[in-house]
Amino acid sequence: MIRIVPYETRDKEVWNRFNKEAKNGLFMFDRNYMDYHSDRFVDHSLLFYDGHKLLALLPCNVCGDTLYSHQGLTFGGFITQDSMRQSKMLDCFALLRDYMRTLGMRRLIYKSIPYIYHKSPANEDSYALFRNGAKLFRVDCSTTCYKNMRLNELKKRNVKKAEREDVSIEESTDMKGFVELLNAVLQERHGVMAVHTEAELRLLHSRFKENIILYLAKHKEVIVAGSLLFVYENCVHTQYLATNECGRKIGALDLLLKTLIDKYTQSKTYFDFGISTENEGRFLNEGLIFQKESFGGHTIVHNFYELLAGELPASNSLRGGGRFSESLESTSTDFIFTIHILFFIDFGLHFLACVNLSRLNPFFLNRAHLADSWNLANAARRFAW
Repeated sequence: MIRIVPYETRDKEVWNRFNKEAKNGLFMFDRNYMDYHSDRFVDHSLLFYDGHKLLALLPCNVCGDTLYSHQGLTFGGFITQDSMRQSKMLDCFALLRDYMRTLGMRRLIYKSIPYIYHKSPANEDSYALFRNGAKLFRVDCSTTCYKNMRLNELKKRNVKKAEREDVSIEESTDMKGFVELLNAVLQERHGVMAVHTEAELRLLHSRFKENIILYLAKHKEVIVAGSLLFVYENCVHTQYLATNECGRKIGALDLLLKTLIDKYTQSKTYFDFGISTENEGRFLNEGLIFQKESFGGHTIVHNFYELLAGELPASNSLRGGGRFSESLESTSTDFIFTIHILFFIDFGLHFLACVNLSRLNPFFLNRAHLADSWNLANAARRFAW
């Protein structure tokens, strides 16, 4: 029987070990990453156990009557291992909705993990979302290069220009210099600041040195462009990209990106530039996506779902279809019927015993004794459901 256990600090080691071995586990689901901004979000992550065996993780936070997976992460969703089966995922969603109703949560906002981040196929949640009537309310498009890239002519000219200008590319730990460049560009163009502070990036880099790597492009020893990479098992993601006016004129960012793509496509399947959409996917920044597509990238999507706690669909509607299913349904129905018959026999015997004892002493017929029978009845109902 599957059960839900809310995450507690004592579960950290178990959580991290499972995530590391999961078929869609990522370093940003590690508690050493997730907990860096624990002051901003009310964590409500969940562990799903099948008996005594850990079956799945669900990174979550709660805000009001809404459960999110996860507001503080690029995406969330169920983290699973190779032992996950589609029927088990359906059970997890049914139990999750029941859990949400019990706690008074109205809905779940669910950000699916894009397939390019999977170590092996892990879309059991997508089918379960469909079967539970989840609404797809937002789609962001991200631009991704698959192995070998093909630069367009403009990018080729920019790369050559940067090489003539002796732009150098180097791995760096100068988070201060990069964040200053990044925030200057963001302020100038969008009037905002980076999500991460310099201190946060230093902290995260110290915890995940193999996964969070900074590269800088310099011209005459001055930083003119930079990229902070998040490196996963099959994919590299440009978490941040920035270049100043000088860098744009001499093609520094184009040379930097070509260098990084050449480097990482030797060992990784995908090089992901990130999204080019705004306003929950309803606006496409065509200039931005053109720049990314100029490196040979194509679209993959980030899907966002809303799942209402609601009432579960009619009995068996989530687990139907096929002879095997019908056989299980028939066996289950017969077994449940037998349980009910045994319950009523037991209840009758309890009642007769109470009546006989009450003739000797009326206090034997009390609420505590009757409660035993009602507990048995409730147990039978829970099992039947």
